[in-house]
Parts: sequence; structure tokens; C-alpha cells
Amino acid sequence: MPIVVRLDVELAKRKIGVGEFADQVGLTPANLAVLKNGRARAIRFSTLEAICRVLECQPGDLLEWVEE
Repeated sequence: MPIVVRLDVELAKRKIGVGEFADQVGLTPANLAVLKNGRARAIRFSTLEAICRVLECQPGDLLEWVEE
């Protein structure tokens, strides 16, 4: 998939655990794992907004297009 999710990088930079982050964003740890591991096929803008709000980042910090 040419879109790479860099959520794990942003979490590591901020030293935030997955469980704590899931609570802050309002996702289940299982759904967050699907997103973090790049297995998600879609993301709601409201979820992306919540992630960016908690991490204080831009969507481009989380998503990257990589040529196949």
C-alpha cells in the first residue's frame, strides 16, 4: 500500500503508550493497533482530528505516500 502510517513514530517521539493514547483519542486499543500497523483501509476525519489534537501534529506527520 503506498500510504504509510507513521503513528508509531509520533507515539515514540512523545513517549506515549498505546493504551494511554487510545483512551485520549477515544479508540479501542484493537482499533488503534489496526491503524498503527497499517492494516486500516480508511480513517474518519474525526478520528484523524482527534489523533492530531492529542499529538499536536498535522496529518502529514502521520501519513506518508510512498511510491510502490
